[in-house]
Amino acid sequence: MPRLAAIPPLLKDLNERTVLDAIRAGAPISRAEISRRAGISKPTVSLALQSLLDAGLVRETEPDPGRPTYGATFFEVVPEAGLVLGLDVGARFLRGAICDLRGEIRARQDVEVDGADAEGALEAIAALRLSLAEASGLSADRIDCAVVGVPGVVDVDTGRLTLATNVPGLEGRDWTGELSARMELTVSVDNDINLAAVGERWRGMARGVEDFVFLSIGTGLGAGLVLRGELHRGRHGAAGEIDLVASGRDDDIDPCATAVSALAAKLAGENGATTLRPPYDVRAIFAAARSGDAVARAVVEEEARRIALHIAPIAAVTDIALVVLGGGIGVNADLLLDPIRTLLTRWLPYPPRVEVSSLGDAAVLTGALAVGLRAAVDNVFANRRALPA
Repeated sequence: MPRLAAIPPLLKDLNERTVLDAIRAGAPISRAEISRRAGISKPTVSLALQSLLDAGLVRETEPDPGRPTYGATFFEVVPEAGLVLGLDVGARFLRGAICDLRGEIRARQDVEVDGADAEGALEAIAALRLSLAEASGLSADRIDCAVVGVPGVVDVDTGRLTLATNVPGLEGRDWTGELSARMELTVSVDNDINLAAVGERWRGMARGVEDFVFLSIGTGLGAGLVLRGELHRGRHGAAGEIDLVASGRDDDIDPCATAVSALAAKLAGENGATTLRPPYDVRAIFAAARSGDAVARAVVEEEARRIALHIAPIAAVTDIALVVLGGGIGVNADLLLDPIRTLLTRWLPYPPRVEVSSLGDAAVLTGALAVGLRAAVDNVFANRRALPA
């Protein structure tokens, strides 16, 4: 096949994008350093820089304090050239944040939506978008896109939500279309635990790890699996639905909050010597275990075993390097990590490292912003509109 001649506008775009990426990664950065990092000649860098400056995507800035400048001019991305809205829709809370093109959070708010149905969540999202923009001091019109984490699976063929039972009325809805219409934005909807895994790799415990799983244990159970640095979704987008591990078993291995409370009630009924009382709240159980309550400690020991039973098949099949625990139960590192690690070492020839999320309840939001940031950079570069004065 004959080679096609290079098209100058295409080369211009490639050079400008390469320069923009170098500035985002290394700002404040000089023209000479951009040339070295990008492997592009200084005259070509100068042409690309001028185009980016004219478009309002980059600007001159001061160098890092104490750094020799040799008279050079330094550049950085204009953070407000594009904003990203990240949302985490849960059964109890709606969490939202806005970040700029540097990935810096400009505003974050959490709204209690306990018991709200899908329509109520839509209304809350629309209101939160405006509230976040106001808190950031920036116009809502500058929000380039939104990424929304939901407790369900997004059907790859129809875009509708399946296995979405935590928020009433969410199952079967085309939330991507509804949210896009409501907010007049490009919206992407994804499974919340998948986004949490992306967040952990961007700014959490899994930075630099190619193969790991994020395991969330709370009111529900889910996993986000990353292999070779990429999120593994599976054929139907349902990879990580590990509550199905219990299918066909007679014994109860459910590690979620309702099952933990039921176990505590059972053991408390069999042994009156305990400080545990109905309704056997999970936080109270872990607090009692820390205080030395024997029944609470037995519950926590069984919880660690149940979590390990869900990790073991994932690790055996994928040979992952790391498991990051999250969710309301999974963050109890002081009581869970050692017994889980001990069991996995006993059961597996190559047990993964097990750690607790460093992002806490911000894991899903962080992943949503990471995904949105990639799209926003692409969009602002493709549009190259000068920022309004």
